[in-house]
Amino acid sequence: MRSALGTLRHNLPASLVVFLIAVPLSLGVAVASGAPLAAGLIAAAVGGIVAGALGGSSVQVSGPTAGLSLVIADLVHTYGWRATCMITVLAGVIQLGLGLVRAARAALAVSPAVIHGLLAGVGVVIALSQLHIVLGGSPQRSAVENLLELPAQIADIHSHAVAVGLLTIGVLIVWTRLPRRLRVVPAPLAALAISAVVAALLGWQVTRVDLTGMLSQWQPPVPPEGDWHGIVGAALLVAFLSAVESLLCARAVDSRNANLDRELCGQGTANIVSGVLGGLPVAGVIVRSTANLRAGARSRLSTILHGCWVLVFGLFLGWTVHLIPMESLAALLVFTGIQTINLGHVRKVHGHGEVPVYAVTLLGVVLVGLAEGVFLGLGLAALLALRRLTWVDIRVDTGPGGRRHVTVNGSLTFLGVPRLTAELRAIPPAVPVDLDLNIDFMDNAAFEALHSWRLDHEAGGGRVEIDELHDEWYALAASGARMFPAKTPPKAPDRWWLPWTHRKAVPQQGALESGAREFHQRRAPLLRPIFSELAHAQKPSHLFITCADSRIVPSIITASGPGDLFTVRNIGNLVPRRGAEPPDDSVLAAIEYATQVLKVHTITVCGHSGCGAMAGLLSAGVAAGGMPGLRRWLRHGHHSLARYLTEEDPPGSTPLDRLCRVNVVQQLDNLRTHRRIDEMVRAGELQLVGLYFDIAAARVEVLAPTLSVKT
Repeated sequence: MRSALGTLRHNLPASLVVFLIAVPLSLGVAVASGAPLAAGLIAAAVGGIVAGALGGSSVQVSGPTAGLSLVIADLVHTYGWRATCMITVLAGVIQLGLGLVRAARAALAVSPAVIHGLLAGVGVVIALSQLHIVLGGSPQRSAVENLLELPAQIADIHSHAVAVGLLTIGVLIVWTRLPRRLRVVPAPLAALAISAVVAALLGWQVTRVDLTGMLSQWQPPVPPEGDWHGIVGAALLVAFLSAVESLLCARAVDSRNANLDRELCGQGTANIVSGVLGGLPVAGVIVRSTANLRAGARSRLSTILHGCWVLVFGLFLGWTVHLIPMESLAALLVFTGIQTINLGHVRKVHGHGEVPVYAVTLLGVVLVGLAEGVFLGLGLAALLALRRLTWVDIRVDTGPGGRRHVTVNGSLTFLGVPRLTAELRAIPPAVPVDLDLNIDFMDNAAFEALHSWRLDHEAGGGRVEIDELHDEWYALAASGARMFPAKTPPKAPDRWWLPWTHRKAVPQQGALESGAREFHQRRAPLLRPIFSELAHAQKPSHLFITCADSRIVPSIITASGPGDLFTVRNIGNLVPRRGAEPPDDSVLAAIEYATQVLKVHTITVCGHSGCGAMAGLLSAGVAAGGMPGLRRWLRHGHHSLARYLTEEDPPGSTPLDRLCRVNVVQQLDNLRTHRRIDEMVRAGELQLVGLYFDIAAARVEVLAPTLSVKT
């Protein structure tokens, strides 16, 4: 009982928040779709109750979505509203069937750039069409016509319509900047309410929304009349678009728990019910789902309750909608349409080089049509993917005596033959060539071009040495053997960094000998050139002082290699202060050698979580037990302990881990008690850095040193 009340305590407020957002947006989508206004509320109620109860996500909110408004508007114009409802039912049947055969993940095989471009294009088209209503006119058939007619519409401004539209947009913009306690009311609802009140008080001449006869005017859907190819295509398009939008939304808001096949079944069932009842198609809506999460929803109860509130509103409070000016709904759609052009999405697709796909899809939807824009985007995405899969990099370097070193990386296909031929033909005749093929695929055209060049070059007195680094594509083709049917899969990574206990091939006894053999077999050939250079002298850039703890591996946590770090390890990563007792010159000797001989420019002190030395300090030496050497060494940590005792434990930290952090900062201060180190730091010749390695989280943090100078 207590658990149920606790769940209701979180889900009830969340459902009310989503309800207040859903009502105005659902009405707006109905306006943009050219459907009866009641169809938006029916879809919102069905999406909440049916999709919420049967779907695979516990927090996703479904309902009418602007992404489908262009398709629905075209279907209403072509077949009529009742036939469009039947197409919605057919789309739901298709989705239900795909969910039952577990095909949901296949719907995700669409480039996000296409989806984002589609939504942005739909937003632009909606904004352009609804802008005419805001200006007191009527929208045209296409976005291009709306754009061309816009100057004339602006010239013939209807003052009251424009005023209420601008007021709505102004409230939407300002609302997000108000104090949080005022923003409890969602911005769309506040904008519509304020514009309705102002229009009524000032007596503005505006068009009113009418929901009368919501139940009495219901009629069952009828089969569409016309070419069955077009009808099936329309049902498939509605099913595909709503499915992709729903599944992407579910992945975004509930990535860990969402069951995509169940979600597709739930969406299909909701579309069947919505179509039968005369509602718009249903899909997962990211705006409402995000609002549901932020409002504290804990389960699908919030989504179901929001659908119930919409149903109650439509049945008993629909008369209040008559107070809303139609121009306000249009302004809400203009604002929502502009918001679909999300710069965050553009930055994401830019990072993957898919801005052209986004732009082509957006422009295709705006200038040609929704289906055409999607196909253009998918086609360009496929071409770019093909280009990436067949990418090849060719580099030619000149060595001693004019010898050429040619490196080919990637997939060598007929698409790369022109470039490969041009690069190879540019090599002078009779010049020795070392050709490294680091490729995962070679087709016949590429082999013929490469082999022909090799024969010609060797016939002219040159010599070609081919070394295949990845797999023997060239050697197999040259021998006449059967080629591999597909690209070579990447080799499993060399897990050299795993502990011996995690590698089955390495026995615990004799692990060092086995490890040495593995080094000689696998890594020594790769590292030998580096060690050959380092054999003459070392030039590290950092002195790295860290704990002797076996879990701390400096080269791994700093991604460094041979010759980078001059490392000092001791119990507790301690640096004895100048004149400290007992005296210890081992650490000081390393510091002097690193700074005066090796000329390092950085000294790093690295501590870690759960340090045993710090645990010994906290136990006042008790943990050191019968180890007198360890007890004497831990005296160098007394300043760290004193510093720790003057500070309070921050929330969520343990005393041991806080002492581990404090100890790192204290050792940086200890370093500056040595006169030469302090002078170099003051002169900007040396930098002191503190690191803290959280072992459990495998996370390295940089700790800021204090500004104090210890003398």
